[in-house]
Amino acid sequence: AKGRLTVQQWVEVVTTAHSIGLPTTATMMFGFCETPGHLARHLVLLRDLQKKAQAGAGAGFTEFVPLGFVAAEAPMWKKAGSVPVRPGPTGAEVLRAHAVARLVFHPELPGGIRNIQVSWVKEGLKMAQLLLNAGANDLGGTLMNESISTAAGSKHGQLAKPSELRRLVWELGADRSVAERTTTYGIRRRFPNPTSASWEAIAAAEAEISSEEPEAIAQADG
Repeated sequence: AKGRLTVQQWVEVVTTAHSIGLPTTATMMFGFCETPGHLARHLVLLRDLQKKAQAGAGAGFTEFVPLGFVAAEAPMWKKAGSVPVRPGPTGAEVLRAHAVARLVFHPELPGGIRNIQVSWVKEGLKMAQLLLNAGANDLGGTLMNESISTAAGSKHGQLAKPSELRRLVWELGADRSVAERTTTYGIRRRFPNPTSASWEAIAAAEAEISSEEPEAIAQADG
């Protein structure tokens, strides 16, 4: 697209960043005009770059984020030219993209990327919850006044409360751990699990977290 970096330019940017110890993010937009071959080559390129970063003991990709194309207000969709543009991926394709990414980037294999992030802004909170059972392990951020996906026509909101994101995880099972992280995936805080996945147990766990937060803020201020 006009004004975008070429693949070669992007590769130069991220490899340079990795070589000086600066971690980066890897993404993949899909569901518009690509073929399965395009997606496969994209994933293999990212894995090769991660292998190179790991071999050089430098930084690498902290996470991989599949990004389903949001068509409604996207110029590519509204002003499609000679290349046919699809109105976004199907639900099955979204599920498959995250599952395949987990296999390709298995953290115990060379070129692995430990974190597969869900874009709840693009996929919605309920689909995001399902993707946590399909290879994803990161719900991204709570965000505030998100504008990119919203401008493209996404209807899933511009922010999510921390309690909403915790609930999505615990509803899948009370044994699923929840943590608050930094941008570079350092763990800031781990939350105690509820006694079960029932709404009563989750509500009780949230009440306990809420009661602790003022004290934590006071300690931070002090």
